Parts: sequence; C-alpha cells; structure tokens
Amino acid sequence: MDEYRGENRIVLRGQGLRAPAPSHRNHGVDYYTLPLRVPRLSGVDDVLNLVTADPDPALWAPGQWVDVQGEVRSYNNRSGQGSKLVITVLVRSARPAAEEEGENRLTLAGALCRRPTARRTPLGREICDLLLAVNRPYGRADYLPCIAWGSLAAHCAGLDVGDRLRLEGRLQSRQYHKLIDGEQVERTAFEISVMSLLDSAEQASAQREWDSAGQASAQRERDSAEPQDPP
Repeated sequence: MDEYRGENRIVLRGQGLRAPAPSHRNHGVDYYTLPLRVPRLSGVDDVLNLVTADPDPALWAPGQWVDVQGEVRSYNNRSGQGSKLVITVLVRSARPAAEEEGENRLTLAGALCRRPTARRTPLGREICDLLLAVNRPYGRADYLPCIAWGSLAAHCAGLDVGDRLRLEGRLQSRQYHKLIDGEQVERTAFEISVMSLLDSAEQASAQREWDSAGQASAQRERDSAEPQDPP
C-alpha cells in the first residue's frame, strides 16, 4: 500500500461523566482519560473515551457540557482482556458548550487494509464492515472499524484492499454480550457509522439513494443490531 495522506477530524458535543483520571505519559506530557456522553437523536447515548492533556477540573466537571475537537485514535490491547482494538478520541481543543445537545461529526480519509465484509441485519438490511487505515503525519496509522448501510454498503462491498476512501460519519459505542467460557460477558464495541462517501461521482450517486427515510430506518437498526467483534 503506497503512502497516503490521511484525514482525521472529529467534532463532539457532550456531557462529561466523571473527572479526568491519569492515563499515561508521552514525551514529557501527562495525559488523562474520561468518558463523554453524546446523545443521539434516536435517544440512545454514545459513551466515548476521551484522552486529554488538559485535566482542567472546571472544564471536565461531571455533568458539564463540552465542545470537543480532536482525532480518533486506535491502539492494540495486548493485555488479553477486553477488546483487541481500543478506540479513543485524542482531544486537540475543548471549551464549555453553549448548547446542551449532542453533536458527533467525523471526517476520515484513508485506505482499506482488509477486504470489506458484506452481511445483513436480522431485518434483512444490507450492511458492510470496513477497516480503514488512516495515516498520521509522522508515519504511524490508526486502524478504524467502519460500518456502511443500505446502498452505501452495496457500494463499499465492491471495494478492495488498498482502495482509498474519504467519508463522513459518527463515532458510536454499543454494549453487547459475548459468551466466553460459558459466561455472558458485557463488552463495548466502537465503530464509525458511515453517513456519506466523499470525492467520487459514484460515491455521490450512492449517497443520493441514502435519503432521509432510509437514514431513519437504518438508525433504528443501528441501535439494535448485534455488532461484530472488533478486529
């Protein structure tokens, strides 16, 4: 796969659930982590893990609404417990929010690093799982699981490893149960729900089919469908 300049921008508005807790130290900078609750229009909440170098207790007070700009990051969990791929949001800037309503907008550009997997929900709607490699400026990459629905899923199913993709979507969380050694274990999956594909006439054609009625129907299924395990 040749070198490809990535794009990774997320805008969130949500409510902090607890004060920042120490996470790690990198290049002399201390980082902290906290969960942010981001409501959807459907009434379901996404709870996203933020990483910040600014633990300002006033900004991140539990219950405070915050506007966040940053990047979606991934790393491999080698502990043997929980998800193999950990997804967080690296905060670049944050400020108190003027409005108490959720916002979740994400733009990504990268290259597919695994063949897309097409499947159907229990209600028969087409979906397609993607793994997008998004290069950072200094040589590393984030590997981000994405899911497309309906006509977008049909288009994405025809892509191949190495194909470049630019998309808009939202970062979502979902709780589910997995049977491990005979015991039901609750886990959280994080994925990017693809809302539109950018920079291609063919992608634009697929997007036109993704009308408001289709989005509303798919959103209801997103809130209830069983996710695949993270890679």
